[in-house]
Amino acid sequence: MCYNKFYISMNLSAMTPSRQSDRKLIFDDEGIKAFAIHLKKIRTREGYSQSQLAFESGLSLSQIARIETARINPTISTVFALARTLNVPLSDLFNFQLSPKEK
Repeated sequence: MCYNKFYISMNLSAMTPSRQSDRKLIFDDEGIKAFAIHLKKIRTREGYSQSQLAFESGLSLSQIARIETARINPTISTVFALARTLNVPLSDLFNFQLSPKEK
């Protein structure tokens, strides 16, 4: 038992700030904005207000608002909940065009 505690503490202490900063966060601003616009179109087409979508999906109203204004990057679990609540295929939520990535 002591060995496990030592091993865990050794692994946690090995995460130095410089090692953590080597990670690159991926945030596709254009994609998030396109998703936000498309989600709002689907929500209104299906007759949901933001409040109703929030209540029925189990998300908060502020979370719905932040997704639709591209202020947050929703998790895949959140996207699943939105698709189920809106009763649309998951592919519908991603049925929009992105411009090619510049090199």
